[in-house]
Amino acid sequence: MSETLVLGAGMVGVATALALQAQGHAVTLADRKAPGRETSFGNAGVIQVEAAEPYAMPRAPGQLLRYGMGLSNDLVWSPAGVTSMAPALWRYWRASAPARHAEAAAVYAQLTGRATVDHAPLIDASGSENLISREGLALVFRNPAAFDAEAANAGRLADTYGVTSRILGGEDWRREEPALRATPAGVVHYTGSWSASDPGALTRAYADLFERRGGRVVLADAGSLAATGSGWRVNGPEGVIEAAQTVLCLGPWTGAALHRFGLRVPMVLKRGYHAHYDAPLRPRRPFLDTDNGVVFSAMRDGLRMTTGAALVAHDSPANPRQLTRAERQVGDLIDLGPRTGTPPWFGTRPCLPGMLPMVGPVPGQNGLWVNFGHGHQGFTLGPTTAALLTEVMTGARTPLHDALAPATQLA
Repeated sequence: MSETLVLGAGMVGVATALALQAQGHAVTLADRKAPGRETSFGNAGVIQVEAAEPYAMPRAPGQLLRYGMGLSNDLVWSPAGVTSMAPALWRYWRASAPARHAEAAAVYAQLTGRATVDHAPLIDASGSENLISREGLALVFRNPAAFDAEAANAGRLADTYGVTSRILGGEDWRREEPALRATPAGVVHYTGSWSASDPGALTRAYADLFERRGGRVVLADAGSLAATGSGWRVNGPEGVIEAAQTVLCLGPWTGAALHRFGLRVPMVLKRGYHAHYDAPLRPRRPFLDTDNGVVFSAMRDGLRMTTGAALVAHDSPANPRQLTRAERQVGDLIDLGPRTGTPPWFGTRPCLPGMLPMVGPVPGQNGLWVNFGHGHQGFTLGPTTAALLTEVMTGARTPLHDALAPATQLA
């Protein structure tokens, strides 16, 4: 039985600990916080099987101009943020060229296509069915031309990847979603996605399952990771934790951890915010307000509004301007009600320029592995890449494993 340390207790790390445990490893799961308290806590809660293609950098001059002038709420930026990420953004731009994006999507769709299948046994074993809805994800359009374009795209996704959807007019959708107070131009309803009413609680439930099966959860400082003669160690409040192998599942902090070992990981760090509202009516299923770049999800703590991306320095102070702007704009579509007393939350999505997660052994570091870089889809893909990592650790090698390998993505 191999002693294995997993650093990072978000959805990716917890799922990795469970997958390794199922293969007979004695696993310790370590983080500076309790499981599910970082990005896995704050996302929109959707397991996005419809996201068969990773988010590419827009290349149309008009869209880039809108972003540059701050006219879109989908994305905001700061000079310091863009400057600090310039090398990664340049690589992201190149990887988003149509031919290269299609290559990435061919891999990515294999991951998202099995996401609910990989979550299902963990939901069942952890007793988390009460947190799960299988009502899909809707994209709501005010603009008829934008609606028509996405309806056509939905058809392409169905033909190419088998992504299921419904195309509905605004009146039909309002009959299904009484929380809406206006009639949109149309809605594309991707039916295969699931959602959680408390993504942090689902992550914690998976961690509790890991402990019930004999795993150990501890607090530790990933910054203290060091090699020993026989493996790896980190420092925790109760002393040194040692293991033969270590897996880094630290999300946006993984790059900093690898930098200590002489490895440079170009990353695009996309900050996102959410706030909760005491809405008089909550939507039946999560939906994206495409005009304002925010997702609405019915959560146990209220109606959650989750923003798009902010390209800002990782250590910059909170500036929830996307939330504030959306609050002023969405009232025609849905009654938010008052914001609850909980302050707006923010976290960072760890995006790699090639748009694929990095899963496998760290070159030149015996017994050190990574599973990170899921971008917007760590909550979706945690169990899937965890399963792939355990396969790699037992010697499997397929084109899918090779596409996600660190050796192909490190600078």
